[in-house]
Amino acid sequence: MNLDDAMSDTMSDTPPDRLSNDPNSPYHDAALLERGIGIRFKGAEKTNVEEYCVSEGWIRVAAGTAKDRHGNPLTIKLRGAVEPYFKDKAG
Repeated sequence: MNLDDAMSDTMSDTPPDRLSNDPNSPYHDAALLERGIGIRFKGAEKTNVEEYCVSEGWIRVAAGTAKDRHGNPLTIKLRGAVEPYFKDKAG
């Protein structure tokens, strides 16, 4: 086992500090999104999260069905305790 294998094993159960659904974002990671990430925000399960940041304590959620001029959903930032988790336990 090399160092890369050891790091991937230890990091496999910890979601990243920040993640986005937007493919144009630098925080987008398709492999993690395919694995399935769940978000608890202020103790409640959220299914409409577009982006989150644990260290800064916020999530972005779609603001209804409104779209911007590029066709992306308009979002609002909500502040509070963010707890991401993987929906499956194995990587």
